Amino acid sequence: MNDEAQNTIGTPTPEELREQVELTRDELGQTVEALPAKADVKTQVKEKTAAVKEQAAAVSAQIREKTTQAAQLVKDKTPGAGQEKTSQAAAQVRETAAQAKRTPDHLQEKAHQAATAARANRTPLIAGGAALITFLLIRRSRGRNR
Repeated sequence: MNDEAQNTIGTPTPEELREQVELTRDELGQTVEALPAKADVKTQVKEKTAAVKEQAAAVSAQIREKTTQAAQLVKDKTPGAGQEKTSQAAAQVRETAAQAKRTPDHLQEKAHQAATAARANRTPLIAGGAALITFLLIRRSRGRNR
């Protein structure tokens, strides 16, 4: 057998051996360069911290968005219902006052002022509802993280 027949069967030529040695050296060099990065705990902690901060910011943004949506929903639904209940209460007060006939005019005026004040102060009701929803959403999200 000649050299060519042996090369095709599986015995590498000196040139092929040199290429394999060069590839092995390159791979070894890359591995050696990667080792300090894997051994650098401080950098790994910083990278992990940055990832957790990004995740927390995303969750915080979601909570803010949900809170805004919930507050808008409360705001959209409360004024009509609140106004209707206030009107009903004011009508009942007027009706009761009219039935009593002994109710002085100044008490009727006070009842009217109370009904007007309730209609005018819907904002605290909306803010309280939004705060309650925010609290529930935060509590719910913390429960899932455990």
